[in-house]
Amino acid sequence: MSIRYKTKGLVFGKEDRLESDRIFYIFTSEFGRLKIFGKAIRKIKSKLRGGIDIFSVSEIEFIQGKSQKTLTDAVLVEKFNNILSSPKRFKTAQKLARILDDFIKAEEKDENLFNLLIDCLHKLNDDSLESKDCDYIYYYFFWNFVSVLGYQPEVQKCAICRQELNPIDIYFSNKEGGIICKKCLHLDASAKKINSDVVKILRLILKKDWQTISKLKIEPLSQELFKVISDEHKRYIIPVRCSSFNSKNNIKYINRV
Repeated sequence: MSIRYKTKGLVFGKEDRLESDRIFYIFTSEFGRLKIFGKAIRKIKSKLRGGIDIFSVSEIEFIQGKSQKTLTDAVLVEKFNNILSSPKRFKTAQKLARILDDFIKAEEKDENLFNLLIDCLHKLNDDSLESKDCDYIYYYFFWNFVSVLGYQPEVQKCAICRQELNPIDIYFSNKEGGIICKKCLHLDASAKKINSDVVKILRLILKKDWQTISKLKIEPLSQELFKVISDEHKRYIIPVRCSSFNSKNNIKYINRV
């Protein structure tokens, strides 16, 4: 006998199968990531078709079979129309979805992650959002996302010696889990030199001060530097996230928060 479940979730991916079927990838507060099969949902007469779509929140009902979850009902709760109609916003939403796909591989219940995702999509859907702020929403999501997972970087003091930071000689270390000072640089020669603007952005993001972030006037050089360390940090964390916590290559801050 199949078990029936009901929950609310955000569709962050979909994949067509055969002539009329579709697989939905949904993130929920109750179950985490779900992979749900929509039987014949692409047919024009399908009763489920209007209740579920990419980057929309839906109340869904599904049954758990032996090998897969099958969608039985879907009611649209919220549709982010501005995201769907803007190529720039849609591309940013896809990048958020890619973070979920890279880091969350199984059903891991996490209400904080769900709320963060919905919050960022609301920001991305805001009528007043300027195109230049789309990238900041992505990085806002990324840094707070990994922080919820337990990878929050140290941005207040040196991650190694715990001394106050000199804004002139500061470096970001993936290995050590945050900003380090020049005295500790010999412990990670791969650490990248950053500036006070990068530190400011990171601190504001981790404080979730979006109002201030959206008003920042940052020099292009600092913007590029921030993007570089963020993207490098993502590439560094993914294999660590997927490996055993007992690996000798673990970054130092897994259990910091």
